[in-house]
Amino acid sequence: MGRRDDFADFVSADATRLLRIAYLLTGHHEAAEDLLQETLERVYVAWPRVDNPFAYARAALASRAANRWRDRARRREAPLTAVADVAQAGVDGSERIAQRDELVRALARLGPRQRAAVVLRYLEDLSEADTAAALGCSVGTVKSQTSRALARLRIVLDEPPGAGGPPVGRPPSIAPARPLHPDPDLTTANPRRPA
Repeated sequence: MGRRDDFADFVSADATRLLRIAYLLTGHHEAAEDLLQETLERVYVAWPRVDNPFAYARAALASRAANRWRDRARRREAPLTAVADVAQAGVDGSERIAQRDELVRALARLGPRQRAAVVLRYLEDLSEADTAAALGCSVGTVKSQTSRALARLRIVLDEPPGAGGPPVGRPPSIAPARPLHPDPDLTTANPRRPA
């Protein structure tokens, strides 16, 4: 590709899939639309240099989503009038919508880098190398981020409804390696020096 005339074709062909990725990265429809708009603006500027537009846009989405909190601190946004998002879900689709909502809520409890790694690796079905390239990190970082994220998701998804759990991005608490003794003399003793 490389011609600006093709940009409109790219957007019409891939915008829905990119919006889905943005939604999974942010967890909110409005934030996903804003993120996609910002990303498409950047893709348009870089269009003549882009060889694979979808891969470039996907990497830009992940990068912008991870760094979005910095931008929010710098500028305030005034939302347009709120528009109710009415779901046309019948009886057959209600279970799927409930599962999707549960997944989005669980993803929102991850940190931005872990969320991006999980979305790209498993929901977009990218290889570890492609995910690392999209996130601008090493394959080892992708492995550790996805491992920690999946462990966190297992905990979050097993919680009973309404249980808040730890704050977003925090790993679950880990029990101490050795038991704590009620006797203060035992806890302050130097293990290298005999008593």
